[in-house]
Amino acid sequence: MTAPEARPQIPPTLTRSGPLRRSSSRVRLVAALGVATLVCAPAASAARSPAATTSAPDPVATALPWRTPVTGTVARTAQIPSSPWASGHRGLDMLATPGVGVVAPADGIVGFVGRVAGRGVVVLEHDGGLRSSFEPVSTVVTVGTRVAAGDVVARVDGAPGHCAPLTCLHWGVRLGERYLDPAALLARPRIVLMPLRA
Repeated sequence: MTAPEARPQIPPTLTRSGPLRRSSSRVRLVAALGVATLVCAPAASAARSPAATTSAPDPVATALPWRTPVTGTVARTAQIPSSPWASGHRGLDMLATPGVGVVAPADGIVGFVGRVAGRGVVVLEHDGGLRSSFEPVSTVVTVGTRVAAGDVVARVDGAPGHCAPLTCLHWGVRLGERYLDPAALLARPRIVLMPLRA
């Protein structure tokens, strides 16, 4: 019988459980992290870039231009408060003659017709979640009626109001629960710069 072959001894530093094994594991880990960084970084960057994100259009910007509901002088401008409970003036007051027609400032649907605090009120719902309200008025439309910009929706009520002794129409605009300045929705004249003459 022959003696079993002697196997050469592998130094402990080269065995699978020794430092070489731990070193190659670290190399593989670092390489995997490097590849993951190269693959994921462009995707994360694209997700953060403004061009890659899509957001809903600004309802105020897309609503422009609106028209005034009555022809008249502004008696009081809007002073929109910074919080819902703070004091301010949540709309425009426009001087008007009692009985004059109040027109829709933009296309919409009549959302409310009724009395609030003893005054006649009409509310129109417009695209983008915008709502316009008019008071004091006597109504000529019903809830659910579709109206186009310029359609008469009410008549200015001559009852004394907060513009007394004058008569005015209060025009408010809201986006959700936030009040906006109606003047911000009105068409502005286009400014064109002309070259200087030499």
